[in-house]
Amino acid sequence: MWFCDPPGVTDPSALINFGYDDIPEKDFIFFHDQEPVHLDQFKPLFDAVTTHNKDIIRLNLLGEYRGKRIRGNVVVSERGDNVELLYNMYGWNTHYYFYHGWACQDWFRGYDKTFLIPRACDRSPTKTFMSPNRIVAGKRDHRVLFLYNVFKNKLENNHISAPRICPQENVDISTIASKYNNTYQDIEQVFSTADLPKLFYGEGTQTMTSCWLGNFEEASDSLIYVPTETVYFGNRTHLTEKTFKAIALEMPFVLIAPAGSLEYLKEYGFKTFASVFDESYDQETNDILRIEKATKLLKDLDDLTLKDRLQIHRACLPIVEHNYNHFYHGGLSNILWPELTNMLNGIQFRC
Repeated sequence: MWFCDPPGVTDPSALINFGYDDIPEKDFIFFHDQEPVHLDQFKPLFDAVTTHNKDIIRLNLLGEYRGKRIRGNVVVSERGDNVELLYNMYGWNTHYYFYHGWACQDWFRGYDKTFLIPRACDRSPTKTFMSPNRIVAGKRDHRVLFLYNVFKNKLENNHISAPRICPQENVDISTIASKYNNTYQDIEQVFSTADLPKLFYGEGTQTMTSCWLGNFEEASDSLIYVPTETVYFGNRTHLTEKTFKAIALEMPFVLIAPAGSLEYLKEYGFKTFASVFDESYDQETNDILRIEKATKLLKDLDDLTLKDRLQIHRACLPIVEHNYNHFYHGGLSNILWPELTNMLNGIQFRC
């Protein structure tokens, strides 16, 4: 069995192996379940699994030993085209379970017993939405597209967190935006004149964490939570703690995520808000248009009076309470357990 330690680190040097070095016929399994399947970014890691496994079981260059071909298995928390391509590239059998559903039940446990934020029924939000954004370069530059639409639609008066310089790649957001000049000719100009960085209350720096909740003041004062998910482009589904934060904070959400993400959440027993506001953006498969439709929804909500937005807040209460209770009181676990055990039982090993 292969995995990376600590979780979230994807350098080949982080690979850990548990198994029996003296049983060369044994098949292997690689847990790549926290991170998305970025075939270009993680190719060194995937190659290292293949190479190290050959070293351990003393395979020849054809990948065979004593006439038997070793079967590789990879466990992912993603569906879609990239998973199929991973199988085609490496020949590994792919197996799925919802890693972040498990992780968030661990990371966010106990917050329902605290008084860090008023319950949704006791809030009167004055802002339309909140949206934390820290890393905006590399595979997460879809956040630049979203922030462009936010500034273009004059929505920056909401609770938005965004850097001037991407903290991971140390590059100015205007430089990142230049990649999309053919889509939006004024995108560099919009960012060069934007009032950045934008920070949440009390933040001296852009600090956010995956494994606990925060930004309680902004959440209490916002009608909608807008997670800009880790993955956005292409035919795939991969949701993370970013979306679960909205659920654990008892908030309606508009997802900047791959098409079909709302339907994906429904598979796990959550409800969305189509009975209250337009969620057709989630069905848009054109990545650029989907961001524009999601932002138009936010603009339409932002143009309402405060009284009308408070009516929407109240209309959403039964749904956010269902999601909160489903997350904290066993409903999600009752779906995740059989999914996990069925996945593990479906992996056949030869020893």
